[in-house]
Amino acid sequence: MDKIIEKLQFYYNVIVENAFTFFTGLAILLLGFWIANFIKVFTQKHIKTRVKNTLSGLFIAQILSIVIKIFVIMLCLDLIGFQNITTKILAGAGILTFVVGFAFKDIGENFLAGMLLAFKSPFKENDLIETEKLIGYVKELRIRETVIKTTDGKDVFIPNSQILKTPLINYTIDGFLRNDFIIGIDYGSNVNDAIALIIETVSKVDGVLIKEKKPTVIVDEFAASTINLKIFFWLDTFKSASKSYHLSVRTNVMKSVLSSLVDKGFSLPSEIIEIKQYGK
Repeated sequence: MDKIIEKLQFYYNVIVENAFTFFTGLAILLLGFWIANFIKVFTQKHIKTRVKNTLSGLFIAQILSIVIKIFVIMLCLDLIGFQNITTKILAGAGILTFVVGFAFKDIGENFLAGMLLAFKSPFKENDLIETEKLIGYVKELRIRETVIKTTDGKDVFIPNSQILKTPLINYTIDGFLRNDFIIGIDYGSNVNDAIALIIETVSKVDGVLIKEKKPTVIVDEFAASTINLKIFFWLDTFKSASKSYHLSVRTNVMKSVLSSLVDKGFSLPSEIIEIKQYGK
């Protein structure tokens, strides 16, 4: 206890004896933090126009800000007369790194995973991705986590290491997103005519691709009361990053197909359930 009091007394005397230097160091600390934050914002603002993947630039800006802040803290401690502290910190950096690395291995793991994601670039800002059954748009890549906004409006913070370790689906990396649905027609229907009519109908819907990726229809299965046709069509995800846009196009396609088949006299029977009574 006496040693602690002596050390506190020592630090108090240092501050009193070097009051001017202390306040100068404090001013440098505040100024340094302001500069670090300014550089971070400035870098993030200007890097978007210079790099292909803005997330990489934003991640680098965060690291740069942290490095500047650490340097300013060390400089401030040295300036106000706490050279012993800075010397001990530097001398014990190896041991400190080991201890901190062991105690906060998850943080270190997520940081390294963030670096890999930043430079590997499996996704960009506003890309629609799926990981661990979570689907959403990438909003930010941070030092520890990736922020995505799910299609129902939730902001989810996913640890970077989790994204790196699990399968990742990027729906917008090449600009193409496929949708599909199933519709059943009567067994007495002409399947070829139905397929031709569906392809023609889907191709006319706004937002459906007809050149790069054409709509297709296949016979999916012979169900109890219907021949099930599966319709595939493609959307251009570069036209809109909004999930509501994709759902709107899908809805229009399904409505158009239903109307066309009914108008042309195709029967769309519901499931038939046969009930047998025994003993009567």
